[in-house]
Amino acid sequence: MNTYLNTESIMKNPKVMVLTGGVGPEREVSLTTGKALSKTLEKTYSVHLEDLRSEELPMEINNEETIVFPAIHGTFGEDGRLQKLLEDKGIIYSGSGPAASRLCMDKFESKKVVGSTGVRVAPDFGFSDPSEVNSEEILSQLGQDLVIKPVDQGSSVALYVIHGSDQLENTLGSLSHGNWMIEKRIFGREVTVGILGDCSLGIVEVIPKGGVYDFERKYTAGSTEYRFPAVLDCDIENEVKNSALKAFHACGCRDFSRVDFIICEDGNAYFLEINTLPGLTETSLLPKSASCSGYDFDKLAMQLLQPAVTRFTQNLPIPA
Repeated sequence: MNTYLNTESIMKNPKVMVLTGGVGPEREVSLTTGKALSKTLEKTYSVHLEDLRSEELPMEINNEETIVFPAIHGTFGEDGRLQKLLEDKGIIYSGSGPAASRLCMDKFESKKVVGSTGVRVAPDFGFSDPSEVNSEEILSQLGQDLVIKPVDQGSSVALYVIHGSDQLENTLGSLSHGNWMIEKRIFGREVTVGILGDCSLGIVEVIPKGGVYDFERKYTAGSTEYRFPAVLDCDIENEVKNSALKAFHACGCRDFSRVDFIICEDGNAYFLEINTLPGLTETSLLPKSASCSGYDFDKLAMQLLQPAVTRFTQNLPIPA
C-alpha cells in the first residue's frame, strides 16, 4: 500500500533530520559524515543531527514536516533495516530503498546481479563456516592471490589480502562464523565513480601507500594518494562510467551512490562493490568524484538531499 503525505506539507520546505552514529563498527566514520553533512545543510534547512545508539527510530520524527538523511554507514544504516523502519512510519528519506540497500550491502549477491548485466566481476566463493572451506579447491579455482572479506561490512573492515596456501589456512583459522567471501585478487588501478541522479560523476583513482586500500589507509591522513580526475584513456573512462550506471540500475538504487572498480593492465574494468551510503566528509571519495563535475561540497550536499525534498513537496507515494 502506498503512503501519502498530508497536502498541507507541500507549501513549505521540510525540516531535515540527519541520522548518524549507529551501533556498528563504522560508528565513528558515520559521526564524521553526519556532522559534515549537517553543517552544510543547515545553511538552507532547519536541521537536527540525531546520534542513534540503538536500532530504533527517534520518537520525535513527524512525517508531515520532516525528511531524513541516513548518515549511518554499514550495520543497520546501510543494510535496508533503517530504510524499512522509515517507510513503515511513512517518513521520506534520502538514498536507496530497503531492497536495494540490502542487496548492495551484500557484496556476494550484488556481484551476481551486476555480473548478469555483462559488467566484469572477479570469480569468488561465499561461505559462513571457515572450517568447511577446501583450501586446495579454492586455490585451484581462484589462484594464489586472494582477498577475504565480510559480505556485509563496509569501510574495508576485516579485509584480508593473502597469497598462497599457508596464508589462506592461517586466515581461515582466525575467522569466526559469519558471512564471508573469498575473491580472486585482481591487480590493477583502483578507481571509484560517484552516481548522482542518473549521471556518472568524475572518476577518482585511489593509490594506497602499501598497495592495499584497507580501513587504516582509508582513514589515516597521508596514507593514500588520490588522483581526480583519474588519467584514463577515453574508452576506459567511458566503460567505467557506463558500468557504474549499469550497476546502479541493476541493483535498483536511487538518488546517489558510489561504485568501485579495478582496472587491469589490459584496460578491462572489474566491478568491486556499490556503496549506497558513501562517506560524505569534505575529504571522502564521493565529494572528490563530484568535484570533477563542478560540485563543491555545499552544492553536492544539496543535490544529494534534493530528490527527497522533491518527493516530500510533490506528495509522491513512498516506493515499496
